[in-house]
Amino acid sequence: MCDSENEFQKIYEDHYPRIVRYLRRLVGDSDAEDVAQEVFVKVHQALDGFRGESKLSTWIYRIATNTAMDRLRSSSSKILSTSSSLTDEDETADETDQLSDDSVPRLDTTLIRKDMNDCIRGIVDSLPENFRTVLVLSDLEGLTNAEICGVLDLPLDTVKIRLHRGRKHLKKALESNCHFYRDSRNELACDRKASNIEFRKK
Repeated sequence: MCDSENEFQKIYEDHYPRIVRYLRRLVGDSDAEDVAQEVFVKVHQALDGFRGESKLSTWIYRIATNTAMDRLRSSSSKILSTSSSLTDEDETADETDQLSDDSVPRLDTTLIRKDMNDCIRGIVDSLPENFRTVLVLSDLEGLTNAEICGVLDLPLDTVKIRLHRGRKHLKKALESNCHFYRDSRNELACDRKASNIEFRKK
């Protein structure tokens, strides 16, 4: 096997699990592995042209994000509300929206662990795409704001705004829809509130 194939194989082994996990949050479990295969075909094809202007992982996340967005746009079965897109006015934050992220709590680490409750998964999945993507990249994948800028090709201020607003949006949704408690391992867990279960059954 030539050096370039060896290099790609190592990249695939190192990054495939994380990319599949990331794609599950964007396109759902059923499509994640198919989209991941498409992502790594693109990575393989473009690898010779990668110049190291960003981290390799950032470059792969960018390809994964773009591929996922293409899949979502082409699939009417995916839930993407036209109202979920931020307007130009929304993207221009005033001083109150440019507060430090410390002003809005990050997701509790027990809520973003790999085996996060189905209740919380459903809330995260229902967030507007602009919010969901930055939250997943930041709070689940652990990317820095600068790396997220590289993945989404957005200005730093826009990333900060979306994270700030996304966390507020998520916190409000969790408080409205979930009942939190400590499980047998003393870890924070949740169940969907009964009123919301009844409503969803109708």
